[in-house]
Amino acid sequence: MKYTGPVYRPPFEASSLLLQVTVGCSHNKCSFCTMYKDVPFEIETMEQIEKDLLEARKNYPKVKRIFLVNADAFALSADRLKLIAKKINKILPEVETIAMYSSVKNIINKTDDELKELRTLKINDLNIGLESGMPEVVEHFNKGFTVDEAKIQLKRLTKAGIDFSVNIIIGGAGSEKIHENAIANSNLLNEIKPKLIFIATLHVDPGSQIDEEVNNGLFKENTLRQNIEEEIEMLSGLNLDNTYFFGLHTSNVIPVQGLLPEKKNEMIATLKDGLNSIRVEYLDAHLKKGAEGSISILR
Repeated sequence: MKYTGPVYRPPFEASSLLLQVTVGCSHNKCSFCTMYKDVPFEIETMEQIEKDLLEARKNYPKVKRIFLVNADAFALSADRLKLIAKKINKILPEVETIAMYSSVKNIINKTDDELKELRTLKINDLNIGLESGMPEVVEHFNKGFTVDEAKIQLKRLTKAGIDFSVNIIIGGAGSEKIHENAIANSNLLNEIKPKLIFIATLHVDPGSQIDEEVNNGLFKENTLRQNIEEEIEMLSGLNLDNTYFFGLHTSNVIPVQGLLPEKKNEMIATLKDGLNSIRVEYLDAHLKKGAEGSISILR
């Protein structure tokens, strides 16, 4: 299988076959991220895609799920995605789901009929980096879309029968607006009703725009206490049925996960218990972060 440059996938796609259909990120301008900074965006050839699928057929007797990489494979045109999906269905007919990363911008350039046709070809479970329900945060992150545009496009996915998960970044508004960010996130999630909510805590890549702002005192990151309190407030405000809350990213000091609304109170209790068990000197500090925002603390 061919893979070019860094390859990322959501934790919940750990068992999926990774098939490269693009290289890099078509946007590559988010102000907190440098994941694909030096990787030019490219579209993989159909010849290589077919070659990789034939290799997968040879090595795996049964493939149920495929995750298309890299950063936002849904940036491909509807026609290109149809060709890829048809090739997958021909070579690996047992596949049930063809998932991938997507930006809100990637949805805009596809018609309602195209979205429905893609769904019939097994394309589903798009993972979308929404990051926040606060317009100013989305603008600051330089996502390339607005919150209002996100609402419209995600509702179009639902209408087309395409399930999606959204990524939300705790601490995205900084330490002075934790309550506003929590409330805005809850309100947006309640409106768009995603299949899954993927929670991570802000971890600013070295060399990014926001990293420079932090170093120059222009952006104040949350303390550990504020991150946990923001997550509690956001989770408390969710009123969703049959949405999975996935808070197991390495940047989250207190891992929680569960189906809403059944596990909501249990997850809130876990977060509160964790908050009360961490030493004050850690809670009110800005601790050094490791890979993808991981933090090691003593309780």
